[in-house]
Amino acid sequence: MQYNTLGSTGLKVSAVSFGTAPLGDMFGSADETAALDAVRRAVDAGINFFDSSPYYGQGLAERRLGRAVAGIRDEVLIGTKAGRNGANDFDFSPNGIRTSLERSLELLGTDHVDVFQLHDIEFVSLDGVFGDAYAELVSLRDEGKCRYIGMTGYPMHTLARAVTETDLDVILSYAHFTLLNTELETVLAPVCRDNDTAVINAAAVALGLLTPAGLRIDLPAPQEILDAARAVSALCAARGVDVSFLANQFSIQRSGCATTVIGTTKAKNLDAAVAAVSAPIDEELLADVLAITDGVRSTSWISGLPENN
Repeated sequence: MQYNTLGSTGLKVSAVSFGTAPLGDMFGSADETAALDAVRRAVDAGINFFDSSPYYGQGLAERRLGRAVAGIRDEVLIGTKAGRNGANDFDFSPNGIRTSLERSLELLGTDHVDVFQLHDIEFVSLDGVFGDAYAELVSLRDEGKCRYIGMTGYPMHTLARAVTETDLDVILSYAHFTLLNTELETVLAPVCRDNDTAVINAAAVALGLLTPAGLRIDLPAPQEILDAARAVSALCAARGVDVSFLANQFSIQRSGCATTVIGTTKAKNLDAAVAAVSAPIDEELLADVLAITDGVRSTSWISGLPENN
């Protein structure tokens, strides 16, 4: 496994991080034993950063993660979030954030998390997020309940504002450095570099668009993105390559981010993600894929409040 420094935090994180959304049954029911085994398999593979949230199964993912790393807490880095409790349930109040973290610590079986972030901030007014909510993050960090603080979301505009209007340690961006979209590199990364903010990359397979099975969740993606994804999948299939493997290779090796979060409870998918860290990219295939997606790689879908996009 390759390890990189997560910006100014100094944390040494594995190039692949383990996303725990599948542990919370976000993409279908996950067997308890299989879920715990997946975490342990990840640890054995050298993965040391685990990204979670109360939103993932109403705490189920955190509880399972806590059980899986019991006894090896000092060997892993844990990130969790607050603010998003359900599909349409948000609470970014200072009390809501504090209460959420305290429950997360209990479920995870730890007295602190390494990274604590506000989850999907684009769904609410940003004035409160960058005001009282951010101040509560700082307070929790000062109290030692979390080591580093950040925010997550989809729109580049919103994340760039978060970086420039607060003083965050990290930002988590998803589906913006993929074979379908590279705006993380062109829009967000320069702002983060200027403000000494680390970027955690996520959703290399674009929420399932870049997998043989297709989308995992309902997504308001423009038709041109859907068409490009289908064309990329067809090309990879014709060349005998798993599109998700190429997608992971590209996202992990070319994003410039210290780590890329990949979520799965399936052993073969986890092993493939780890292999994607170092397996040489088929440059000819990649060039052909990027030619297909050239017209959409600056196109995003709407997420959250219109004014935050």
